[in-house]
Amino acid sequence: MKIKQSKYMRLSGLEPLILNENSNFINVGERTNVAGSRKFLRLIKEEKFDEALAIARHQVDGGAQIVDINMDDGLIDGKESMVRFLNLIAAEPDICRVPMMIDSSKWEIIEAGLQVVQGKCVVNSISLKEGEEKFIWEATQIKRYGAAVIVMAFDEVGQADNYERRIEIAQRSYDVLVNKVGFPSEDIIFDLNIFPVATGMDEHRRNAIDFIEATKWVKENLENVSVSGGVSNVSFSFRGNNGVREAMHSVFLYYAIQAGMNMGIVNPALLEVYDDIPKDLLEHVEDVILDRREDATERLLDFAETVKGSKKEKTVDLSWRENALQDRITHALVKGIDAFIIEDVEEARQVADKPIEVIEGNLMAGMNVVGDLFGAGKMFLPQVVKSARVMKKAVGYLNPFIEAEKGEEQKALGKILMATVKGDVHDIGKNIVSVVLGCNNYEIVDLGVMVPPEKIIEAAKRENVDAIGLSGLITPSLDEMVYLAKEMERQNFELPLLIGGATTSKAHTAVKIDTQYKNAVVHVNDASRAVTVVGDLLNKKTNNQYVADLKKNYDEFRTKFLKRGKEKSYISIEEARKRKYKIDWNTSEIVKPKELGIQMLEQLSLKELVPFIDWSPFFRSWDLHGKFPAILTDEVVGEQASIMYEEAQAMIEEIIAKQLLKPKAIFGLFEANSINEDDISVQKKGEEIAVFRTLRQQLKKREGIPNHALADFIAPKESGKTDYMGAFCVGIFGAQELADSYRAKEDDYNGIMAQAIADRFAEAFAEYLHKQIRTKHWGYASEETLSNDDLIKESYKGIRPAPGYPACPDHLEKETIWDLLDVENKIGVKLTESLAMWPAAAVSGYYFANKESKYFGLGKITDDQVSDYSTRKGIKKEKARKWLHPNIADQ
Repeated sequence: MKIKQSKYMRLSGLEPLILNENSNFINVGERTNVAGSRKFLRLIKEEKFDEALAIARHQVDGGAQIVDINMDDGLIDGKESMVRFLNLIAAEPDICRVPMMIDSSKWEIIEAGLQVVQGKCVVNSISLKEGEEKFIWEATQIKRYGAAVIVMAFDEVGQADNYERRIEIAQRSYDVLVNKVGFPSEDIIFDLNIFPVATGMDEHRRNAIDFIEATKWVKENLENVSVSGGVSNVSFSFRGNNGVREAMHSVFLYYAIQAGMNMGIVNPALLEVYDDIPKDLLEHVEDVILDRREDATERLLDFAETVKGSKKEKTVDLSWRENALQDRITHALVKGIDAFIIEDVEEARQVADKPIEVIEGNLMAGMNVVGDLFGAGKMFLPQVVKSARVMKKAVGYLNPFIEAEKGEEQKALGKILMATVKGDVHDIGKNIVSVVLGCNNYEIVDLGVMVPPEKIIEAAKRENVDAIGLSGLITPSLDEMVYLAKEMERQNFELPLLIGGATTSKAHTAVKIDTQYKNAVVHVNDASRAVTVVGDLLNKKTNNQYVADLKKNYDEFRTKFLKRGKEKSYISIEEARKRKYKIDWNTSEIVKPKELGIQMLEQLSLKELVPFIDWSPFFRSWDLHGKFPAILTDEVVGEQASIMYEEAQAMIEEIIAKQLLKPKAIFGLFEANSINEDDISVQKKGEEIAVFRTLRQQLKKREGIPNHALADFIAPKESGKTDYMGAFCVGIFGAQELADSYRAKEDDYNGIMAQAIADRFAEAFAEYLHKQIRTKHWGYASEETLSNDDLIKESYKGIRPAPGYPACPDHLEKETIWDLLDVENKIGVKLTESLAMWPAAAVSGYYFANKESKYFGLGKITDDQVSDYSTRKGIKKEKARKWLHPNIADQ
């Protein structure tokens, strides 16, 4: 009987990675391994660490949840290289958000890595190869550093190469670690040695099945441990035949994961979906992997000659139309094909007793397959949303028949209320989560955007919902969520509260929201987690324990988070100003704009903006991670990304041809000087017409490292020099109407696509306009020749920070931009009461031209700066705290 796992491995980079029974298979990226990648070895040898970092970043973007780093090579200083590389990774948030795996056969390299690595890592590896004494010493040191460890199935006799040796070494290693070292059992990972099969040698026939059976034994008998391995080893005999290798990896993982293998090194490029393996190939491969017949190797070798790689031709395959009715419906849902769904559900309706049975039977059976594939990481969000489109089309056809028969209701798993909170207009993420939950048979009550708390509470009561999901993108939305949690507590609600959106985080949820509501509050950071979380929250048999565990987890997280914040030191605002960034205004070049004053752009063609689109965020909005254009050929998501890119291009062509979206912009270039250290006075012919208040970093830094404020980049009044700055706003109009037109046709996929494209056009417009400012209207970089990649990397001279972003997090400054440029009256972009821009596809900000101006993060500030800011701004301190609260050190 399998032991109940009560403890879970907890790893972390900047973000936690918790391995529990609901976790999908954890993929370890191994391209940053000098022993396994000639390219990585060459870059380390040549000290091209920036390019080496790009390999690590590509792995994380491609879905690696742990990054393995190995520097064991005789021609490099492994210790120095490990320390340097880990330190560089620590400065790259998009890489170090995942845990690291320090991989070396040399203890001095492992320890050097443990001393600098961020978060909780994994050591790869230790073993009993050199006896218990050394094994105990190394394990004790690793425990002291708080890391998890991979234990190889290796002892003084040699590597474990059969079932008995694997379990013997695993049991002995476990006993030593847990009973003698006191090592946490949940931090132990066994690598039980994956060896090749089908080598022609009789003693290798059971290599795969012995691993699988040993994995099952280890998971049932050694409490809380994990099992890992290098999967590509199993197919070593078939190098050069990727078609067979893909199938072998898929079959091996299918059975190994069922047995309990929960992490490993897998090349996604050499992995086929198990269900898509041709039946004849599947039979031959399973015979080998499971050692089902004496001649399995010979049969697979012969059959392999007929298998040609894995590249699939782009031809329309309608052979599935010859399958049974249920298979056709399932296929249509999985593949997102709506061309035949009406005729198929009509056929199903003709044989059903009641039309509701087609939904509850045929369609839900298909959607269950979609849910399983998505949960297993075999489908991606765009595909799931396409599945929902097919489902909605089918349900839309059936509804009149259902309504004709009284008393029928489709039984949903639960009813979820979704809303973007008061003052906020962003809803792409909310819409994706709604669609994913809808695909899994949850009824969604979507209240839309800018929903006040009283409307949310009223609708929750009226609709008798089972959970409430709140979304928000801008900082003020966080306060709205806190207020709603307080109000739900006051009114004795017992519904779970789900929190999501770009500015939300587990930290804010645990510290600010969870403390205000006694019932379940959970942060859902991506759509792929939503189904599991909601299922756990609404499961009547287990939800009490789930909520109790959740509360405990948030309580522990909150304690650690608040303690961590107190470890940092801050200086007074007066001291920070003494340490301001100093520019020599006697020698610094100041370029007068060629065109001072305010101008508008309302006749621009969207064609002009297409070359300026940064596509990477477009894919991220669909949970496809990677940088454009490399993502189109990515091993994991490349095929789906390419499909989406083509569909986006087609929609853009239609948008341009039919003028479905309208771009508008306004900008102004003005005389300016910094005053009172942190303010910027905007002038017209020497007369002040506006004042921008900037905020200064207050984190205590090393001597000589300045504390920045945006005002530092503008010449002070006392310098006697006239400087200049700009402000702007761009908006894309018509996106909501376009999205609604698709949704009216039950097409959520293209509705979300339209909004995502509008967002890309807005950012492209901001990029286009900034270039026009630099080269034409201001002209301080008239000779600039930068590619779009250079623009995305911000290689230009000058900056365009925006209120609400790291350098200037106070949204209140938008009001000054709106007053200065008369934005709403001139181009129609409005500010909500929470200072979000409407339409949502809009960008606003400032222009700074000094060559020394740069982007920075404000970080935390102290209460004395809040007081100082409220005085300068002429507002009450309570209002200042409200708008600055995420950045206040004591928050």
